Amino acid sequence: MKTLQFKTNINCGGCIKAVTPTLNQEAGAGNWQVDTANPDKVLTVTSDQLTAEQIIALVENAGFKAEKA
Repeated sequence: MKTLQFKTNINCGGCIKAVTPTLNQEAGAGNWQVDTANPDKVLTVTSDQLTAEQIIALVENAGFKAEKA
């Protein structure tokens, strides 16, 4: 498993709720988390299949921004 990290604008529980269905489906429940206490709102994803570009696209499709940390 590889671990990828991204700076995002996912900054609250409501935002996390909005991306949860997409990330749970693609990365799997328990394989991702957002540290909203971090100023960069770091999204950490653990996956063998997903690339950084795919994760960024998933987050953007959910209405948020992400960039490789």
